[in-house]
Amino acid sequence: MMGPISMCLRLGRLAVENTSHFGIHSVIASNLRHTSILPSRLGIRHNTTASEEAKNTENENLSETEKELKTKLDTITEEFEKFKVQSEQTLDMWKRGVADAENARKRTEKQLVDTRQFAIQKFAKDILEVADCLSRAIDSVPKNEIGDKNPHLKNLYEGLTLTDSELHRVFRSHGLAQIDPLGELFDPNYHQALFDKEDEEKKPGTVIVVQKVGYKLNERVIRPALVGISKAKAS
Repeated sequence: MMGPISMCLRLGRLAVENTSHFGIHSVIASNLRHTSILPSRLGIRHNTTASEEAKNTENENLSETEKELKTKLDTITEEFEKFKVQSEQTLDMWKRGVADAENARKRTEKQLVDTRQFAIQKFAKDILEVADCLSRAIDSVPKNEIGDKNPHLKNLYEGLTLTDSELHRVFRSHGLAQIDPLGELFDPNYHQALFDKEDEEKKPGTVIVVQKVGYKLNERVIRPALVGISKAKAS
């Protein structure tokens, strides 16, 4: 059996142990309480950091998106500029083509007109010799012999005159006109001077003699008039 003294010592030791145990648990509990608060605070700090990181990531994503959009915009702008240049070149080529086609059309029309107007030029030159012969025949008839006393000569003269008139009417209907510049000033575009002669009554350069009349076909000279012109008297 345990004595009273031993019993007291045992109870005292248990009390001390209980007290010490209780104190340790209190400290541990206190520490646990503080520890339970710390994770919550760490959680808040952790959440804040995550939010900032998310925001930074969003900004980075936005920057990447902006860069991507800018790159696409630059590409589209570059392609548009190329297309604009190509369009301008195509439009310029089209305008040149239209201008060339119009010029070709005008040249063709002019050639057709010239062909129609001057197709008889060679024939006209040849027939002019016949007209010259007819004119010389008319001029060779003595005018004083023409009368009722010489009816054959009169009829011949009248026939030649009518033929000459009809021939020149046909000439005019085909655009062939006579150049008879007697009394006009000399024009090298229509006249060919064979000689000059002093003439005080005429202005220098005046046509005073027409040896052979000229002709023009639709305003184109096919034979200039052969003429003599006046000149001033030598002092």
